[in-house]
Amino acid sequence: MIRWLLWILAGILLGGIVHLAAVLLLPSLASRNAYSRLAGLTPVNAVTPLAAPAPGSDPLPYMDPAFATSVCRYDLSDGPLKLSVPVTQAYTSVSFYSRAGVAYYAINDRAAGRSVIELDLMTSEQHADLPENEDETAADRLIVESPTPTGVIVLRALAPEPGLMPAVRDVLARARCAKS
Repeated sequence: MIRWLLWILAGILLGGIVHLAAVLLLPSLASRNAYSRLAGLTPVNAVTPLAAPAPGSDPLPYMDPAFATSVCRYDLSDGPLKLSVPVTQAYTSVSFYSRAGVAYYAINDRAAGRSVIELDLMTSEQHADLPENEDETAADRLIVESPTPTGVIVLRALAPEPGLMPAVRDVLARARCAKS
């Protein structure tokens, strides 16, 4: 009887290990992640507005119809990027994701405290290569280090009422994501 209980316990333990390994490995093995879905829709190092969400055809998961969304697929292999996003009256956020979909930085208009969110995106190697005696101080320049040379920047702006969506889209259309 005890031998059967040990076999059952070993089976449950092995099943748990296999389940945990599968859950942790599947996102990195997925071929249709957000970066690959956006590859056909957006150019590299340019801000592209996304269409309003529709059932079954969302390019990104969990898109909210109250938000205007734009994306910038970036590639830092040729140098750092300068991102400039004008803020809207209601709410604006900028989120950074690695190519595998791991979020590594986010900022919103309230945290930025300005009418335009401006920052430099670069790898840690590019950041280390910056001259130390620059005229700009750390307070004047927000630098975000990307853990990978490629990834996605998602810009979201809230339209508090459906009638304000065209104005919010116009504000996001002035966003820039280009080589610095």
